[in-house]
Amino acid sequence: MRQDQHNNYKIRGTGRDKLLTVIVIVFLVAFTIVTLYPVVNTVVLSFNDGIDAVRGKIYLWPRKFSMKNYKTVLAMQNIWVGARITVARTVLATLTSLFANALLAFVVSRKRFLFKSGLSLFWVITMYVNGGMIPIFLLYKNLGLTGTFHVYWIPGMISAFNMLVMRTYMEGIPESLEESAQLDGAGYWTIFSRIISPLCKPMYATVALFIAVWQWNSWFDAMLYNRMKTEYTTLQYELMKLLSSVMQQSGSAENAKNGAATITPVTIRAATTVVTMLPIVCLYPFLQRYFVTGLTIGGVKE
Repeated sequence: MRQDQHNNYKIRGTGRDKLLTVIVIVFLVAFTIVTLYPVVNTVVLSFNDGIDAVRGKIYLWPRKFSMKNYKTVLAMQNIWVGARITVARTVLATLTSLFANALLAFVVSRKRFLFKSGLSLFWVITMYVNGGMIPIFLLYKNLGLTGTFHVYWIPGMISAFNMLVMRTYMEGIPESLEESAQLDGAGYWTIFSRIISPLCKPMYATVALFIAVWQWNSWFDAMLYNRMKTEYTTLQYELMKLLSSVMQQSGSAENAKNGAATITPVTIRAATTVVTMLPIVCLYPFLQRYFVTGLTIGGVKE
């Protein structure tokens, strides 16, 4: 009797498990479609003729294939200068900001550091209060940063948000690791570089991606501080100018009538979006493997 009840329960349990699995799979497939469709549609629009795209109803395949949008983007006068400057500022700012914030976070995360609470409060305040655009502009001008490449990476070297994220992560690392190293005669630099930093790789990868995305997408600082310096223009600023000029010309009935207006704001915006996101999409798989947790589990037995 008990054996029959056990078998019936097992059959019912297996049926519920299968139903739950089907529901989860359907939900994940639907979520994936909803997530990927805007990206796919943007890529499709970027390869479609501009005038034809105005008609709408373009979903998963270009209705009238055209490379005019990308030719227009890549034929811009300062596009390659902007690309070089953007790559340079992204790489330099990511490396310097990551090192500076990590070093500062390590200092603030030490429990025996006397000014730990005061400095943490100070940086939290800077996240909500700043001097304003005009005072900041005057400060950068007096420091000789305006009109130079250094304005892109020096002011943002220290980020309160990134520093606090790193500090919180470092505080979760067992103190026994540091104490053991100190017993072996290791100094603070050795502890930071050989013990703390290797355990912080997932956090470093995440913060580095945050910094790189912000630097890559930034254009307002180029317009504000280097507007008259074409040798320091950025890719995003040039794409923004292109999009603005296309939007101004889109209302020209004469160009549309003559067939000259084969690009429109819809397709140009899609092409610029693809050009903008492509490098970050290519970079993400190399950092994704670091997005794991629990590296310190088992490292020390408390």
